[in-house]
Amino acid sequence: MRAAASGSSGSITDVPGIRVGQAQRRDAGWLTGVSVVLPPPGTIGAVDVRGGGPGTHETDALDPTTLVPTVDAVVLTGGSAYGLAAAGGVQRWCEENGRGFPVPGGVVPIVPAAAIFDLGRGGDFSARPTPSMGYEAALDAGRAPEGAGIARGNSGAGTGAAMGGGKFKGGVGTASVRLTGDNTAVVVGALAVVNAAGLPWRPGAAPPAVGEGLNTTLAVVATNAVLTGAQARRTATAAHAGMARALNPVHTLADGDTVFALATCAVPLAVDPRMPIGALIELQSAAAEALRLAILDGVACAAPVETAAGTWLPYPPAGA
Repeated sequence: MRAAASGSSGSITDVPGIRVGQAQRRDAGWLTGVSVVLPPPGTIGAVDVRGGGPGTHETDALDPTTLVPTVDAVVLTGGSAYGLAAAGGVQRWCEENGRGFPVPGGVVPIVPAAAIFDLGRGGDFSARPTPSMGYEAALDAGRAPEGAGIARGNSGAGTGAAMGGGKFKGGVGTASVRLTGDNTAVVVGALAVVNAAGLPWRPGAAPPAVGEGLNTTLAVVATNAVLTGAQARRTATAAHAGMARALNPVHTLADGDTVFALATCAVPLAVDPRMPIGALIELQSAAAEALRLAILDGVACAAPVETAAGTWLPYPPAGA
């Protein structure tokens, strides 16, 4: 699904080679979907899970000490743990296109996934993402031209997203940040699915009351910089700071806040010998800022929804 939103601060697809595809359903009791980030072959992957109630698939494979450092796709899905079945459809698409870790007789695609809780928001608790929906989203990503826009708000995994304890509508957002100085060729982008327990952070605002909704914010941060697996993991960790700057509260016992990091390794970081780690620190700071902007973009682009299960209105902007 292709689109662009006005007022956005770039997109994760500003990172060369990164494509995003989405699938969703909004009728007959459905209000859910899938977003797939499809990186170029050879992309390094990592993850940092901070929520106390995550729904994830294949995240152990992203530990820097494991066998395969690369990732073939990342799946963000609705449907809670049930929706992780969508990853199977993405794996099927990857296998059909020869993407995966080579083994005798074929390939094994490395497709980590994470889910938000949106069960029943369309009116039917059993209406949740399937392998076929995952395949549809992967197909959408595979067909996307490089740099294509992304539908924001009520699209993909953001279709059934809510926030503020299930009171307001959440959604998908995206943004990008470019590094400075000798590293202006390096881009860091983020894609976020805002289904948060909290609300956008504002000075002096109290945390929202606990609602009935179960909660999670999911994100993918991507860069074209050359990173090791350990550096990508640290970048995912650093990006969580952007989540904390955008939302209050985050990383609660009842959510599954998760950040994936991808490095396409196309551009070496220019290193200042006086401060060898300076460029990496700037990149990780940019990851946090890109995620902050992506979360706020997802909040701003969310549209009102009414189903048999209830009504979700957008969160009012500051000063409204």
